[in-house]
Amino acid sequence: MKIGVNVPNFGPGTDPGMLRSWAQTVEGLGFDLLMVSDHVAITPDVAERYPAPFYEPFTTLSWLAGLTTRVQLGTTVLIAPYRHPLLTARMAANLNELSGGRLVLGVGVGWAQQEFAALGIPFSRRGQLTDDHLRDIRAAWKDTASYGERRIPVWVGGNSDAGLRRAVRLADAWHPLHPTMPWLREAAGRLETYADQQRLPVPALAPRIALRLTEEPVDAEERLAGEGTLGQVMDDLDQLRLLGARFVVLDTYPGDPRATCHPRAAWQALATVAAHLHEPGTRSGTTREQS
Repeated sequence: MKIGVNVPNFGPGTDPGMLRSWAQTVEGLGFDLLMVSDHVAITPDVAERYPAPFYEPFTTLSWLAGLTTRVQLGTTVLIAPYRHPLLTARMAANLNELSGGRLVLGVGVGWAQQEFAALGIPFSRRGQLTDDHLRDIRAAWKDTASYGERRIPVWVGGNSDAGLRRAVRLADAWHPLHPTMPWLREAAGRLETYADQQRLPVPALAPRIALRLTEEPVDAEERLAGEGTLGQVMDDLDQLRLLGARFVVLDTYPGDPRATCHPRAAWQALATVAAHLHEPGTRSGTTREQS
């Protein structure tokens, strides 16, 4: 099982120097994947959660590809309807080639109604548009002479039944966001059922979980995966491995944009987890070393 990190590419503390430091920290700690999110028009509904500056993911990841050598690079998630599918296919393929085959393309349908309106895209059709775009992107990639020869894994985000079904039809992996462990176990069963119904392979599991380290155990029934003491977090990672997760993406962002000005707490949490992952004899560390 590989472990990735969600890097904030937005907010008052984010600038090129901070993004460089994040990338160097993630790669230096030995994590496998660095991911950033996507918005195009920072309308009021977006700015309330993810204020400007908001660095566009393809250009940001292209720059970070030149500052890193090993870590994979991805989107969590690219909002598929925001760009023409042929443009997305070309940018993704170019980034994949320029980075030496390191791209993971995570996609989703989006949620910000004002942003959809600003871009002139019908919000009510975002699900169908995402399906159509994914089919068009894959069709474009078959033209290897124009789009490159390295295969790009596609992850589909979304915690709804529609998201699960879309992942079965169109993705290599399902990428749920901030689940609890009980919910994820149940949803993984539904994913298998949908795949069986459509006689399609079950997509890999690649969740994005919170990383919130606490001194005392978190006993709340709705505790998010990745929230609690180091022991609880490591146990969550072990349970995810046993559930069949191929990737797990750690998300340190607490929801307050001011936290982007003070990333050291997030880096320390990541360093703590990384040290335990590499510790000889730990189940997660051994699994990760062998994957």
